[in-house]
Formats: sequence, structure tokens, C-alpha cells
Amino acid sequence: MLDYVKSILSKVSFDRRLFEKELTKAIALLVEHELNILKDWCYRNFSSMYHDILNKHFQTA
Repeated sequence: MLDYVKSILSKVSFDRRLFEKELTKAIALLVEHELNILKDWCYRNFSSMYHDILNKHFQTA
């Protein structure tokens, strides 16, 4: 499931609204261990574009 979520986030990363929507869905789907991996991956790959979104969603995750 984690690889699928990464794939989706990569594909929608061109659109801020879609990225946030898919990130919200991903956080609801994954277990804690996968969430930690996703968080690290997201910050490495999308921090320059969506730092505020990542902070917003991973503070509460």
C-alpha cells in the first residue's frame, strides 16, 4: 500500500489541491510504521513545494 500511495502522490504533485487531498487519504489508510516512512519520503521529495501542507498533516498524524 505504501508504494501505491507514493506513486499517487508523485503523479498528483503538480497540483497543490490534489496533492493535499491524496495525502489526507494516504494518512487515513496507512499504519503507523508506514506513516513514518511516508513522512520522511514526503519531506525529502516535496518539502520545497508543499512544506506547509506537510507540516499541517504530519503534525496531527
